[in-house]
Amino acid sequence: MSAADRIRGELSRAAQTLGAPADVEPVLERPRDPQFGEWATNLAMTLARPLKKSPRDVANALVAAMDLGAAGVSAAEIAGPGFINFRIAAGDLAAGLPTIVAAGTNFGRRAAGEGRAVNVEFVSANPTGPLHVGHGRQAALGDAIASLLEWTGSRVSREFYYNDAGVQIANLAVSVQARVAQGAGRDTAIPDGGYHGEYIREIATRYVAEHPEDAQGTDLDAIRRFAVAALRHEQDLDLQAFGVKFDTYFLESSLYSDGKVEKTVAALTGAGATYEKDDALWLCTTRFGDDKDRVMRKRDGTYTYFLPDVAYHVTKWERGFKRAINVQGADHHSTVTRVRAGLQALGIGIPDGYPEYVLHQMVTVMRAGEEMKISKRAGSYVTVRDLIDEVGRDAVRYFFLMRKGDSQLVFDIDLARSQSEENPVYYIQMAHARLAGIFRVGEIDVESVTGDDVDFSLLSLPEEQELVKALLDFPMLVAGAAEALEPHRIASYLLETARKTHLWYHKAHVLNEPEEITRARLLLARAAMIVLKNGLSILGITAPDRM
Repeated sequence: MSAADRIRGELSRAAQTLGAPADVEPVLERPRDPQFGEWATNLAMTLARPLKKSPRDVANALVAAMDLGAAGVSAAEIAGPGFINFRIAAGDLAAGLPTIVAAGTNFGRRAAGEGRAVNVEFVSANPTGPLHVGHGRQAALGDAIASLLEWTGSRVSREFYYNDAGVQIANLAVSVQARVAQGAGRDTAIPDGGYHGEYIREIATRYVAEHPEDAQGTDLDAIRRFAVAALRHEQDLDLQAFGVKFDTYFLESSLYSDGKVEKTVAALTGAGATYEKDDALWLCTTRFGDDKDRVMRKRDGTYTYFLPDVAYHVTKWERGFKRAINVQGADHHSTVTRVRAGLQALGIGIPDGYPEYVLHQMVTVMRAGEEMKISKRAGSYVTVRDLIDEVGRDAVRYFFLMRKGDSQLVFDIDLARSQSEENPVYYIQMAHARLAGIFRVGEIDVESVTGDDVDFSLLSLPEEQELVKALLDFPMLVAGAAEALEPHRIASYLLETARKTHLWYHKAHVLNEPEEITRARLLLARAAMIVLKNGLSILGITAPDRM
């Protein structure tokens, strides 16, 4: 049991002796200023009203009722209107380090998810071109969210939804057809809404090479099938370069071929959630919070874009995913209410939380102080592989994750390429490499450092105490990031922990010290390596031993 858990347990017991409600759950936080101790709680202020006492009186009574020794607390102090600050002796605090070493690659993992099946859908790009930087941010977010859920005990399935039907696929087909015609000497323009990237010309050339019988490009269906397959393969290569793997690839076209869309329409009509008006079929989305009802089937018999999304999520539910998370661009905001309304009309996801959405803003790529807007291959936008080629996978992943998803992100290529303290991913990886270097220089097997025969009280430098606290906070940080679906918390934590690691590295000598000090500091070094590596692995980033 961690020091925080012991304090929470003793606070709960003390609160019960004062007549507090049975469901009281003490909250502990790190004080912003280390001089106020290791932990602080506002429990006295939350209990003041039900106990009908002033917060400071409640705080005094709580401290008096606590067994501070059992909680591992060396001192408890009351501050301000009723905060209680807890101090833990240096040795008692550092005594938690062996638990990090014993857990190793599992330190930070929890079973809170209880093996619950969770579907995380992300990227889900139309197969109409290479993946752009917006898709890249989504890939990093989705993969990290899935990893966080796995770390906290959920059984996660990563899913890519291929939008291989609709207007954009039709535009792709006619764009390739136009390039085939141009290659045959005909003056054919790419139509409005078409695609102009160099990759379209490449697909057209390959199509003719593999289909010499259609050198004029008259078989539009064959061109469409070939182009979609080619771009699915292209996107697979993008994802491989980014280190993202999916468990399931779901085709939108299968919803039509398998009759899922028609079945969903029939179910919604049977549930009394639709009506006919102006020769169109409407869904009563206003019953579920929308500002107006929405057309589901247009006059010409075709369906609006959100209906197949409803049918798709019905399949998720039927496949056993009672929790589904969609990571999508902010331009999908309008679909949230409509998809949920359709599902709720079918009795799925009631009251209103299915599926969950994580919406992200787009990315601006800068180089030499100027915005990059085009790719040599894609033409109108910068691709994921452009960035990976420029700065490497690790930097791309970290930069995509270092800000909250719903915030604008500026990707500075020059910064991401720099080998300096200003580059956050380099700074974090250097912290891990420096720690590994201690063991390499000392010719010490890192696995031999277990915490046995260590005098924890020797880790008493302020820099050591701050680093120890940061390391022991890692499981709590992972749990909070998973609950909030916010991987940027891990990125920020790693940067701050790396800062504390560098400060300690420069202040405290590990080798060529008295044996008992070396033993203690080697334990701290190994624990820090484990936490940095575990945190980076959640984000899909490597932890090099050398830089």
